Amino acid sequence: MFWLPLYRITTEVGEPLIRRLMRRRLERGREDPERIAERYGKASLPRPKGPLLWIHAASVGESVSVLPLIEALRRDRPSLSILMTTGTVTSARLMEKRLPAGVLHQFVPLDRLAWVRGFFDHWSPDAALWVESELWPNLLSEAKHRQVPMALVNARMSQDSFQNWRRLPGGLKSLMSAFSLCLAQDEQQAERLRHLGAPQVSSVGNLKYAADALPCDQSELARLWEMLGRRPLWLAASTHPGEEEKIAQVHLALREDFPGLLTLLVPRHPDRGEEITALLGKLGLYVAQRSRQERPDAESDVYLADTMGELGLFYRLSEIAFMGGSLIPHGGQNPLEPARLEVAILHGPHMTNFAEIVGRLDAAGGAVEVRDSEDLAATLAELLEDPERRRAMARAALTVAEAEAGVLDRVVAALEPLLAQSLGPKEGA
Repeated sequence: MFWLPLYRITTEVGEPLIRRLMRRRLERGREDPERIAERYGKASLPRPKGPLLWIHAASVGESVSVLPLIEALRRDRPSLSILMTTGTVTSARLMEKRLPAGVLHQFVPLDRLAWVRGFFDHWSPDAALWVESELWPNLLSEAKHRQVPMALVNARMSQDSFQNWRRLPGGLKSLMSAFSLCLAQDEQQAERLRHLGAPQVSSVGNLKYAADALPCDQSELARLWEMLGRRPLWLAASTHPGEEEKIAQVHLALREDFPGLLTLLVPRHPDRGEEITALLGKLGLYVAQRSRQERPDAESDVYLADTMGELGLFYRLSEIAFMGGSLIPHGGQNPLEPARLEVAILHGPHMTNFAEIVGRLDAAGGAVEVRDSEDLAATLAELLEDPERRRAMARAALTVAEAEAGVLDRVVAALEPLLAQSLGPKEGA
C-alpha cells in the first residue's frame, strides 16, 4: 500500500492546518467545544475495567443502525463494556438519548497518528466493530499493529468509492486486511469488498432492517393531531442544501389546488433552521419554526422541524414522505424509517446509499421515484387526491420493512467466533 506512508506524513505535517479547520468547525457549531479534546485523542471518560468492545459509526444513520446489535450483544454479555465512537455533533447528541445505560460515547479521534495512538493507549479495546464504510487509514493500521480483532459490519461500498479506492497505487488490500471479517449488506457490496482485498466477506443482510421504529413523544403527537385537524399535509424528511428551494416550489405549485396545504419540513441538519426559514420567506412562504416554539396556524405554509430526534413524530403525522438527499447527488436517506411506520414513500433519482432497499420498495409498490420538483408535485397531487392509493403504498412499504426480521440474528451469529475469542464466551453459556 504505497500511498499509506505519504498519507501518514501528510497528516503529521498538516497538524496546523487540521487545527485551523477544527477551529472553523467550532465556530460553525460543527464540533462540541466541551469535548473537542476527544478529537485529539484525549479521552474525557475513564476506561472501564475488563474486556472492552469498541464500535465505530460515522454519523447518525450508521449509529442508529447498530443500536439493535448493541442490545443483542449486551443480552449475551451483560457485563461487557462497550465504547461507541462517532464523528459528528448530531450523532453524539442522538446517542446521548438512545444508547443503553452503561454504553460509553466518545468522538472518534482525527486520523493523525499521534492522536490515534493516544486514543488506543487510553482505551485499549479488546475487539472492534466498524460500521458500514468509513475507513480511516491511521486508525485501521494502528489497530492492526496492536492486534485488535476487528470486523466490518453492515459493510457497503458505493460504486464511486469502489472506483476511487481501486485507483490508489497498491489499492486497499493491506488496509482491508485489518479486518478479520466483513459482513456486507448485500451481495453486490460483498463483491466490491472482495475485489478490494477484504478477507472473509459474506452477505448476511442489512442491519437497517433490524432497527426499531423511530421513537416519538405520544402526548406531543396527540397535540399536533388536534392542532392540524384535517389539513392536507406531506413530509419532506432529512432534506439537504439545494433541496429546500425545490420543496418550496412543490408547495407553491400545489397550494391552490389543496387549500390549507401544510408542508412538514425536517432538515437533515437542524442547525440550518434560520437559513432555511430565511430562504422560504424570500419565496413567499409563511414558516412556523419549531425550534422557536412556533405552532403552525391557518396562515402557515411550512412547519419547519429544526429540532433533534423528532423525525419519528413527523413520520407519524404524515401518510406521505419524501426522502431528502435524493433530488441532489447525495445518496438519499433511509427509506426504511418511514416504511416501518406505514408511510407512502417518494424519492428522487439519487438513492445510491440505499439502492438495494429502495429497489425492493419500488418493486413492491411502496415507493415511487420522482425525477425533479415538477414530477414530485404531480405525484404528490395524485396521492393527496387518492387516499386508497397512498394507503396501499404504505402497506406495501411496511411489508418490505418487515421482510428481513432475521438479519440481526444472522449478524450476531457471524460475529460470535470473533467475539468469543477476544471477549470471552457468552455469559451463562
